[in-house]
Amino acid sequence: MSVVETGGGGERPAPTEELLYDVIRRLWPLHRTIVRAVERELEGTGMTAGEHALLDALRSEGPRTVPQLARTMGLDRQPVQRWVNHAAELGLVVTAPNPAHRRSSLIELTPEGGEVMRGIQEFEAAELRRGLTDLSTGDVRTALRVLDRLGEEFRRLANDSRVAPGDPDSKDDQ
Repeated sequence: MSVVETGGGGERPAPTEELLYDVIRRLWPLHRTIVRAVERELEGTGMTAGEHALLDALRSEGPRTVPQLARTMGLDRQPVQRWVNHAAELGLVVTAPNPAHRRSSLIELTPEGGEVMRGIQEFEAAELRRGLTDLSTGDVRTALRVLDRLGEEFRRLANDSRVAPGDPDSKDDQ
């Protein structure tokens, strides 16, 4: 991390890093707030916020396998498979043959699932338009760029080992 020296001989994070930490500190509470809002919106539908995210991924990206969906959503395969199973019980998704892989079916929205997501997203879009009129397209593009870069960096950090290869504490050597 870059630091800025203060007059008293101390150091503090550089202004950009301070702002990045402020972004990071806001992400978890924001995520939880979004989940609570989606859960409230879904009351009475039988769907969960996770299933909403699953259907959104299918609507925006088209048919995918469960492992592909899990990677896209940054989750383990097991919860995604549970959401797929429940969404199938609700008639919102179906499995289809996967021409690229015999044993890994594609998951796709049913017409009903597409209609449910269309209705939900129309409502959400209207609420966002109403509540966020002060944000410009440029503001939103900048936010997306910053969040994408943070995601890239944290994926790198999550995948890099903190223990050097050959280190006696390395799990790979045990």
